[in-house]
Amino acid sequence: MLSFSLHKLVVSTPPLTNYWNLHPRSPRNGSFAFPDVSKCSGSDPNTTFTFPLITSPLSKHKTCSNVHSLLPAFSSDSIQQEAEEEDEEYHVLTAVRSKHNDIIIVDTPKARMLLLDSTHNVHSILNKGQKWTGSYWDEFASLPAVIPKGPIAILGLGGGTAAHLMLDLWPSLQLEGWEIDPVLIDKARQYFGLSDLEKHNMAGGILDIHIGDALRPSENDSGRYAGIVIDLFYEGKVLAQLQEVATWLNLKDRLMPNGRFMVNCGGIHEKSDTIGGIIHPKLVDGTWVENSTIKALFEAFPGQVSWKRMPETQGANFLALTGPFPDLTFWSSKVPDPLSETVRQWRPYDSIP
Repeated sequence: MLSFSLHKLVVSTPPLTNYWNLHPRSPRNGSFAFPDVSKCSGSDPNTTFTFPLITSPLSKHKTCSNVHSLLPAFSSDSIQQEAEEEDEEYHVLTAVRSKHNDIIIVDTPKARMLLLDSTHNVHSILNKGQKWTGSYWDEFASLPAVIPKGPIAILGLGGGTAAHLMLDLWPSLQLEGWEIDPVLIDKARQYFGLSDLEKHNMAGGILDIHIGDALRPSENDSGRYAGIVIDLFYEGKVLAQLQEVATWLNLKDRLMPNGRFMVNCGGIHEKSDTIGGIIHPKLVDGTWVENSTIKALFEAFPGQVSWKRMPETQGANFLALTGPFPDLTFWSSKVPDPLSETVRQWRPYDSIP
């Protein structure tokens, strides 16, 4: 998930020439007020709203939630000045409230984004003109190179960004995605091309979708998956269950021998340090600030957890990978750019002082 905050529902933004050039795959940080659904769910699904951008400082969004803004912080004055110079329309394709979520799908000249729950963080993004997102979804697409042959589960499917990337790069994959919200899946089929992935492609790859609680055990899941991607958030935070060792011990039973988890672990309150070009947790009072999800993973898989932190410009969230530390040279050789460079940034968890 990415942080996307706009306070009123119809946006005038800084000019795209400045805004998207800074990071063409990311919206600016801010907060989206949920619209009047009666105005969004009528006969015209492409209702367009235009609204002033009110952006609070980036520091307000530096919580232990998912991913933070992909853009550097700007002062409110400079943003407002740019906003007054040029307006750009954002099209709200749909805005509905389900049992589980506030769901807003926004279309821009560069990308389509899925915003969920009261935080209206971006849970999925599909770019126009290129497939890579420049964020953690790309990293998920590298997983098949370091796991056995077999099906892969995605817990927290959202709009299917990871599934699109994985089937594009590895077209013969058998993917199974879990999402708790059936309304969200219907909207993703309509606006994010999810239904296209539910049909066998020419290489035999497919996405099978399950509606329900991704963490609920199933008899059919035991030893089933070569890899499991986990991207589970609620109200802008990693699910609390993922910070419990027992959860990971239960999920472990779903993996095949030599299978791996790759997990979006969210962030931390403190800013990071950069050492040798690598993002590290910040040293506070002589102790490394730890991500609680990674810590729970390490207790469940001692000596079998690797980690990395995305650059500040790409969200600054933590990722974790279970299993023996991979051969980074081999991994790099099995994936295309830009993944061939980013997979080299993984580090063993016990390398943190």
